[in-house]
Amino acid sequence: MKLHAIDISKSESAATIIFRALQKAIITGELSDGTPLRQDEIAKAFRTSRFPVREAIARLEQQGLVTSQRYKGAVVATLSMQDASEIFDLRAKLEADIVRAAVANMTQEITDQAHAHLDAFAACNDPMQWGPLNRQFHGTLYGVSGLPYHVEVVEGAMDRIDRYLRAQLIMSDGMARSDQEHRAILRACEARDAEQAARLTADHILAAKTSLEEQLRAQIP
Repeated sequence: MKLHAIDISKSESAATIIFRALQKAIITGELSDGTPLRQDEIAKAFRTSRFPVREAIARLEQQGLVTSQRYKGAVVATLSMQDASEIFDLRAKLEADIVRAAVANMTQEITDQAHAHLDAFAACNDPMQWGPLNRQFHGTLYGVSGLPYHVEVVEGAMDRIDRYLRAQLIMSDGMARSDQEHRAILRACEARDAEQAARLTADHILAAKTSLEEQLRAQIP
């Protein structure tokens, strides 16, 4: 199992450390769909007992990153096309509302930060960094929306699909298109056109949904 394990035998937050390590490994694709999460093996890797491992896995199940299967126990969840479609539809609605609310509160500092994230995204050749850079861009805009619960729900949805989005960008050569769509959203924000920013955000997410669905279908024998 590919995990960046550390000795946490004396840590008071073992469950949280294990949770974050497993979460990262799943999101980045180091732990692929269907990989069993064996509690004894994980506990040994982190030099701790099974109790914090069990708690960490329970938290991952709450996020939808892990599911329990008969005879296999906890495994990394597989995302179906139906699941992916629902997640993207939810994101399109929520993120359009979030950016619409955020536009009035955007300062020059916020838009400058967003530009910097876009430049880093466009210049990045490391696929493992595409997801974090994408989220930094959107997060910078959404952070002034005044809708923290909406943003929290979106973050959870992104956790579910990050590894698929990265694969989609690689397989479909979607970086250039994504960069263009991001910059169009930012221009609308700078122009204080909240409705245009909302529409472009929804279109951006739904275009990614269509591309991902095409990639998932192509993998079906």
